[in-house]
Amino acid sequence: MSKYLLVTAVLFIALTIWRHKHRKTPPRKPPRTPEASAAALPAVMVRCAHCGVHLPGPDAVAAGPLHYCCAAHRVHGPRAI
Repeated sequence: MSKYLLVTAVLFIALTIWRHKHRKTPPRKPPRTPEASAAALPAVMVRCAHCGVHLPGPDAVAAGPLHYCCAAHRVHGPRAI
């Protein structure tokens, strides 16, 4: 009976070693470059001086220190509250 237990243990160890050697490794991710990490940063949000909507700074129409969501609102100017 112990002969079968020994054979089973040896087969189990051999199978474990074989699986470990033939395991597929996942592909490595390329290292992050400073340019890629800077592009992943969130954009600064600004508020339209006319309607109050918030939008990303690069998409805003700037007029001095004020920001607008479109050219039409820039023409109308800031809303007086």
